[in-house]
Amino acid sequence: MAIDRSALLQIQGVSVRFGGIVALDGVSFEVSRGDICALIGPNGAGKTTLFNCMSRLYPYQAGDILFEGASLTHVPQHRIAALGLGRTFQNLAMFRTLTVRDNVMVGAHVRSSAGFTASALRLPSVAAEERRLREKAAEIMDYLKLTAHADRPAGDLRFAIQKRVELGRALAAEPKLLMLDEPAAGLNHEELHELTALVRHIRDQRNITVLLVEHHMSMVMGLSDHIVVLNFGRKIAEGAPAVIQSNPDVIAAYLGAEQHV
Repeated sequence: MAIDRSALLQIQGVSVRFGGIVALDGVSFEVSRGDICALIGPNGAGKTTLFNCMSRLYPYQAGDILFEGASLTHVPQHRIAALGLGRTFQNLAMFRTLTVRDNVMVGAHVRSSAGFTASALRLPSVAAEERRLREKAAEIMDYLKLTAHADRPAGDLRFAIQKRVELGRALAAEPKLLMLDEPAAGLNHEELHELTALVRHIRDQRNITVLLVEHHMSMVMGLSDHIVVLNFGRKIAEGAPAVIQSNPDVIAAYLGAEQHV
């Protein structure tokens, strides 16, 4: 059977302004189904701003964002995950006082089919759905090697494990597109190697397309199928890793100053 390489995500001329500051200026690119696409650039280039637009946390003043061919412009924020866009954050967005299991369950509930009335009345269908969600959470925890920490408060765990908890929350929602915002920040060399292998496995074995914001260029160049480069809110280049590494504009704006290549 032929592999579907059509565009899952289309960024079309997106512009964002905060007062007199231009955060994004007519940015356009596509992410194909099954790809790992990296979004790179200096701090303040607009990478996280674009993620926030995709998550409907920020409005955009011009352009459009299409997911599976449909505009996200008027989609309410709480519907984004249910559409199939999962996300992790630079600053961990987990619930520190909840257990690891409950954090992952938060993501699983995005796919819950139980309605409000059924939940309020505790109908049998709700109990069955709750079992299904707990089984889903258990599978995700096993996949991410979190089972041993399942009943511990997430805030008590070391940083690298907390990052996996947040990733588990995102995966439990069964995303079609996984947005990872600086997932390697704060990790040591061994943890970075493990994360790189995990992201590749998520794409290859769970059939999830990945859009990655990351500053560790060794990870980006070794993992990505396609790279988009932003600088001062504008796209200055895109292409395969080998093309980006040799692009003079990218070297001048970013790679020449990087220490992670």
